[in-house]
Amino acid sequence: MSKNTPQFTCTACGAVHRKWAGKCDACGAWNSIIEEAPLSSGPKPLGAKGRTIPLTDLATEEAPPPRASSGLDELDRVLGGGLVPASAILVGGDPGIGKSTLLLQATAAFARRGLKCLYISGEEASAQVRMRAQRLGLADAPVSLGAETSLRDILTTLDAERPDLAVIDSIQTMWLDTVDAAPGSVSQVRAAAHELVTFAKRRGVAVILVGHVTKEGQIAGPRVVEHMVDTVLYFEGERGHQFRILRAVKNRFGPADEIGVFEMTGNGLAQVTNPSALFLSDRGQTTPGSAVFAGIEGTRPVLTEIQALVAPSNLGTPRRTVVGLDSGRLSTILAVLEARCGIPFAGLDVFLNVAGGMRVSEPAADLAVAAALLSAREDVALPPDMVLFGEISLSGALRPVGQTENRLKEASKLGFSQAVAPERSKLGADTGMKLRQMPDLTAFVGEMFGAG
Repeated sequence: MSKNTPQFTCTACGAVHRKWAGKCDACGAWNSIIEEAPLSSGPKPLGAKGRTIPLTDLATEEAPPPRASSGLDELDRVLGGGLVPASAILVGGDPGIGKSTLLLQATAAFARRGLKCLYISGEEASAQVRMRAQRLGLADAPVSLGAETSLRDILTTLDAERPDLAVIDSIQTMWLDTVDAAPGSVSQVRAAAHELVTFAKRRGVAVILVGHVTKEGQIAGPRVVEHMVDTVLYFEGERGHQFRILRAVKNRFGPADEIGVFEMTGNGLAQVTNPSALFLSDRGQTTPGSAVFAGIEGTRPVLTEIQALVAPSNLGTPRRTVVGLDSGRLSTILAVLEARCGIPFAGLDVFLNVAGGMRVSEPAADLAVAAALLSAREDVALPPDMVLFGEISLSGALRPVGQTENRLKEASKLGFSQAVAPERSKLGADTGMKLRQMPDLTAFVGEMFGAG
């Protein structure tokens, strides 16, 4: 596609089309294709050669990058130990989930530790940000505040101030005058992100970008923005719960899939240093349909309660409602229970929920899900001091999962005395818990529910 040819781009997925259409062939969205001016293809080739880049071998040792700690242990954990200079971080989350509150608290924490910090808001006036800072008790933090959407003016200011950290809230509101498109469009978001990331690398400034998310929960705009930055964080949580999860899905300077847990209070976001105890704090007397899963999120073990409800259905197709888990995984577990264990769920509505607003994606939760479903179906409560973990294969066998010792240690610390795990699980030091190792799902059903 030549430089002067009109370009039609889908605002939902970023796919490029040669002509306008009512429906995007890539993602299926309707009325999402708009005409945009294409980006410059770059400078024309000059006659002169480029410089030779320095090369090293794989055995070359380099010192780890220096890190600046914020003092917020949950945030530092997700960042991999602290803020790395010249890094670009993208933070996404649902509207009103608390992204601006979290980043304002983080910026104030870094500023109080000696970093020069700038907070640029493209969505709110400076007075609104100051009001939030006063409500959170951050008015005395040495943070420089600005309200602007022109990226040229923002880069000029950053170049003059040379801060250690710059927060841009949000990337969808920024506009670059060299791109003939509206703010928030694919071309503008891509160009603005490229300019900010390039500036961060060239000037040694750490940049945090706030990104809007689509209704599917993905960061809006072209996917290339996530490839440009060093770290991608998602701020998750249910509006009906006070817990918020900061999850790393990409991190070039630390482990991915790490989480930090916060609690939304009247004075802002408070750190939760022991999330297992908090997720189980509302767990009252043990009832049928409740099972405790010992999971691993990043590098930390987290215990969560999985709740199930099974009720007769008067519909031709029974309902399958899932909150906090993959619905496809639930269908697989139900099929294995029926095919391998002879326990049917036809004609029964199934509701599954992870308590506390937590989202579990680990396959090790299969056994706890199956236990909760069987407990609800048979109306038999599981022992209150039991945790479960293990992956269920399509043959009905239980497959071992990693970090068994860490899971058992966390459960023992919270007062649990027995656990159910697959055979061949790698055990370390004795945790003092009674461990039942099961070869397959049929043996588990026979021992726990007297059937199989």
